[in-house]
Amino acid sequence: MKKFDVYAVGNALVDFEVEVSEQQLEQLKIEKGIMTLIDAERHHVLMGHLEGTRHNRACGGSAANSIIALSQLGGKSFYSCRVADDEAGDFFLNDLQSHGVEINQNSHRPESVTGKCIVMVTPDADRTMNTYLGVTGELGRDVLDKEAIKNSKYLYIEGYLSSAPLALEAACEAKKVAEENQVKVAFTLSDPSMVRFFREGIDTLIGKGVDMLFCNEDEALEYTGQVTLEQAIPLLKQIAKTFVITLGEKGSMICDGEKEIVISAEKVDAIDTNGAGDMFAGAFLYMLCQGHDFELAGQLANFASAKVVQKFGPRLNAEEAIPVQKFAGELTH
Repeated sequence: MKKFDVYAVGNALVDFEVEVSEQQLEQLKIEKGIMTLIDAERHHVLMGHLEGTRHNRACGGSAANSIIALSQLGGKSFYSCRVADDEAGDFFLNDLQSHGVEINQNSHRPESVTGKCIVMVTPDADRTMNTYLGVTGELGRDVLDKEAIKNSKYLYIEGYLSSAPLALEAACEAKKVAEENQVKVAFTLSDPSMVRFFREGIDTLIGKGVDMLFCNEDEALEYTGQVTLEQAIPLLKQIAKTFVITLGEKGSMICDGEKEIVISAEKVDAIDTNGAGDMFAGAFLYMLCQGHDFELAGQLANFASAKVVQKFGPRLNAEEAIPVQKFAGELTH
């Protein structure tokens, strides 16, 4: 019996979410709809321009959001990351633990700056991210808890780790430990910009393949170099035993290793798509870890994602998660 459903390794970022217009993005010379890495100076410049428009602060990072979603549904999880010995680091770790996520208790916290991400949401609900990695850029092998990896059903790795050499080494080491101990490996491409600018790191992480791949339509096409999903799917099958392609308002397409399944989306009015893919992955992995099939996993994941896009912020709070918990129960009984 495994102690954890999912062990994840990823960036520790405190999200600052603001509402902006497309004109503001143009004025600030920010490319819309993708994640861009920035330095400390650029971070301070942007925060200065956006002062007074801050909407929300939350413990973030792609894998962290997914792990918290899984935990809200009742899953058991462990998260390895790097935060600094500062207020933002305290905030991040406390937020994880308040959701029942186990963490590295003795992980070194240097006197530095915890990573931050400015998430800009435009009226069309699209999210544009500018990320200052801070100390999470120094995430290394020392943050890994190999016994916890061995004692998990899945290892979950975010593609964002491909952008930093030390983090890439840590992710590859975690994958090696998982594979040597029959722990399934799930991987998310994370963002089209990661595929575009850090393709070599992405390929290194994937190695000879993964058990489960998460991506959206743009990422799937960017990674395979194709123009349609029909062309991309056979190429994804070469690197992943199973995979999910999220399609926004069109739902999701799932390959369970034998057949392809299309799950229709919930019809909602989206106001913020930040965190939708993270929620999808967390809910999907939760269902698989409980022994349910891919179709039920997709139904819950679509439902959960639809709840997230109807609010600001990358996650649901305890009260907002209740309908998702109830729907999970209805699907499985």
